[in-house]
Amino acid sequence: MNQKELKELIEFLIEKDISEFELERGDVKVRIKRGSEAAAAPSVVSVMPQMMAPAPAQVSAAHPQPAPAQTAPSASAPPAAAVVPAVEEELHMVKSPIVGTFYESPAPGAPAFVKPGDQVQAGQTLCIIEAMKLMNEIESDATGEIVKILASNGQPVEYGQPLFALRARK
Repeated sequence: MNQKELKELIEFLIEKDISEFELERGDVKVRIKRGSEAAAAPSVVSVMPQMMAPAPAQVSAAHPQPAPAQTAPSASAPPAAAVVPAVEEELHMVKSPIVGTFYESPAPGAPAFVKPGDQVQAGQTLCIIEAMKLMNEIESDATGEIVKILASNGQPVEYGQPLFALRARK
């Protein structure tokens, strides 16, 4: 997970007012926990490989509040503050209606159904979720532009998990 993806994830969690979130993708584990105040910055963000590596990567950002047990390096404060202005835009989330495996294309090697920047219509197929050997086409429930694909090809998804962020047309 790169810094841009992490920033987008934090923006999404702030937008949806989610106070605690944990994600495992491959050998990377991300846990984000925000304070209960009406604060816009995350209180703890850490990214570290699950497997033991010679130099584990760790990213931390701290909510600027006085706490004796928590110290925040001054280098991590600006990125957390920079996240706040970008949350203005309201995005529509297309969520998974079932538990299964996410596929972005109809067959291996085939082009993806959609990619960021594509215009989609309500009812247009966005992806396939395989559940119990059945391929379920997931359709857009709104018309607009795909801003971000939030699931990875071939990865498991949960019921209600956001799959696509789109800028809905009114």
